[in-house]
Amino acid sequence: MTASTLSDRDHQFVARAVDLAKNGLYTTKPNPRVGCVVVQDEEVVGEGWHERAGEAHAEIHALSVAGNRAKGAEVFVSLEPCAHTGRTGPCVTALIEAGVKRVVAAMVDPNPQVAGKGLEMLNSAGIVAQVSQDDCGAAELNAGFCRRVVGGRPLVRLKVAATLDGRTAANDGSSKWITGEEARADVHQLRASSCALVTGIGTVREDDPRLNARIDRQVVQPLRVVLDGNGQLDPEARLFSEPGDILIVTSREDDEGFDFDARTEQICLAGADGRVDVAGVLDLLAERSCNEVLVEAGAGVAGAFVSRGLVDELWVYQSPDMLGSGGRGMFVMRGIRSINDRVVFELEDVCRIGRDVRLIYTPSREEV
Repeated sequence: MTASTLSDRDHQFVARAVDLAKNGLYTTKPNPRVGCVVVQDEEVVGEGWHERAGEAHAEIHALSVAGNRAKGAEVFVSLEPCAHTGRTGPCVTALIEAGVKRVVAAMVDPNPQVAGKGLEMLNSAGIVAQVSQDDCGAAELNAGFCRRVVGGRPLVRLKVAATLDGRTAANDGSSKWITGEEARADVHQLRASSCALVTGIGTVREDDPRLNARIDRQVVQPLRVVLDGNGQLDPEARLFSEPGDILIVTSREDDEGFDFDARTEQICLAGADGRVDVAGVLDLLAERSCNEVLVEAGAGVAGAFVSRGLVDELWVYQSPDMLGSGGRGMFVMRGIRSINDRVVFELEDVCRIGRDVRLIYTPSREEV
């Protein structure tokens, strides 16, 4: 369907729907974040957003608030209404039954099960259905969902905390804390928006992290994935003391590990080099409907993801401190022997957080 240039008034309602969708940033996984506004005679008579997978979608919430005033109303939604039955019924049917006269979507749903079908059904029912030329940030809000349903792989963010001279720990291995409290709070929000959090056995042994999102909002905790090639994970590690599912990935078929509880799963995914196949891990997470994956790991695991070209966004939290040449580096990348082998990123965003700086990079698309 051809995108439409909307009036300023329509654009404001589309933007409002996208803002409402942000309320589900930490809870809708693995579903997309969606918001909806119902307008009758220039008055907003219903608003809603999708809160959790398996529960009512944004359109259903908004129509419920609008009640009888939904008849003949205009509906602005951040993502094309679904036309298929999943854990809930199709929203298109609810909109048709409510008798709305117009539906404006910020973007077409990239899911092949929908992908324009919802808008076609609305048109066939005599409802004006349009797609905004300006998505008002809807695609960015659901970048992981789009990446998975179109490309078959989650959006991968790699987070690194380092000093001004690029060190992630001191010579003795101590690293608490590289960055300040404000930066660490920002990382917890990044964790909360992720479907899965990936780390390596080295990080678990040295830092004993809980690997959960600690924010003052409702959050569906990410799946915690530990790459433990040789089955060295300590059953007393702190991550087992926190609620939430855990996936342990080894590279040894004969490694039975220890007796896990019901929320912990262990699988083997070995690459040709005998190490854990990080690309295979992402394929598995995509199959399990993980939209956004956050990698928080040491130099070895971080370097493996970068070397394989598996990082979509690199988030660097840089402190203004220095640890000197004896400190530990950010990446181990064995394939780089000359400047021509370098991996090139482009700086997309810079933000000061407390005494630290957050830099977001994406892989360069230009030849160097």
